[in-house]
Amino acid sequence: MRFLERERAVVEEMLPGLDEALRKVPLMALEGPDGPGIRLFRDSGGPGLLAPVSDQGRGATAVDALRVQRAVGSRAPSLAVATSMHHFCLATLIGLADAGGDGLKHMLVEGVASGNRLVAAGFAEEDAGAGFLSPSVAAAVGSDSEIRVNGVTRTHGLASSMDVLLAGARVPVLDGPGEELALAVVPAESEGLSFGGTGAENERVTLDDVVLPPELLVRAADLDGPLEAVLTAGFVWFQLLMTGSYLGAASALVERVLTDDRVPESERVRLLVEAEGAMSAAEGVARRIDSDGRDESALADSLCVRYSVQDALYRTASRAVELLNDLNPVASQETSHLAACTHGLALQPPARPRMTAPLAAYLDGGPLAIT
Repeated sequence: MRFLERERAVVEEMLPGLDEALRKVPLMALEGPDGPGIRLFRDSGGPGLLAPVSDQGRGATAVDALRVQRAVGSRAPSLAVATSMHHFCLATLIGLADAGGDGLKHMLVEGVASGNRLVAAGFAEEDAGAGFLSPSVAAAVGSDSEIRVNGVTRTHGLASSMDVLLAGARVPVLDGPGEELALAVVPAESEGLSFGGTGAENERVTLDDVVLPPELLVRAADLDGPLEAVLTAGFVWFQLLMTGSYLGAASALVERVLTDDRVPESERVRLLVEAEGAMSAAEGVARRIDSDGRDESALADSLCVRYSVQDALYRTASRAVELLNDLNPVASQETSHLAACTHGLALQPPARPRMTAPLAAYLDGGPLAIT
């Protein structure tokens, strides 16, 4: 089987026509602010990739989803990263529905899948030092029992294309002092929701007294199990999908090397081994997810694999650029862009320096804290 053939075959099976449609558009056109990637993703039924078939989705396994993200990343890295955020949100909504047995939450999942709706994640905050679970968005219950949400977040993908925002929010504890984490499901058409900042798909999102019905705010008390368990499973998905997306960008460089007769066989095989070894490690995490392994142990493994792949991508991209040595301006621009994209995995939360102490504590038998 040729390089990336397996991954592209999964895309064709799950999202017919998407890979061919992306292939026909020049890379830099796909990566531009007005590129057709999001439209092509919707047209292929991409938003429902992870939704169960019973909820009118495509019912992809974690292994399927990883292969899809790698293939998409090899054609359009920015699209792969943005849609990883959507898939992460949908996986979290599915987890909430399974944990709470709430018909509304199942309706949300079905609505996303059947309507090709996009869900943006609002967990990244204005304060660069804030942790992934330290939201600046706050929610409070009004006298009419409606939920009023205020704050600022950043979606890091899909801001101007989203239909729904899934945001972390601080809420008062129901039966005591202090605050706790909750999840707010905010329709994009909500009054008081506005966008601002730079970039077409990476804007700041402001929630100014956005009113939600109570059922669109999910607290730990609403679930049969702890909210932390749902979030842990979601974080495992996040690490897996982001790893696959950025591996796709590096794979696009490797693919160019493999088809370049100027490059010695030894160098081509070296890059092939590096890329496929990284993919095999990621598939190990995917198979754990498919075996219902979405606990703290799986999260630790997903982080270890992600950081390992992160290093492999840096080596692979750097060597590929050196070997390609493109003098053609168009090819050189694309090569430089793909190489720059591969470094983006290091910017995704949680950053390795922040997780050094938590992982060390986990190895000593303590809990794994996401910071």
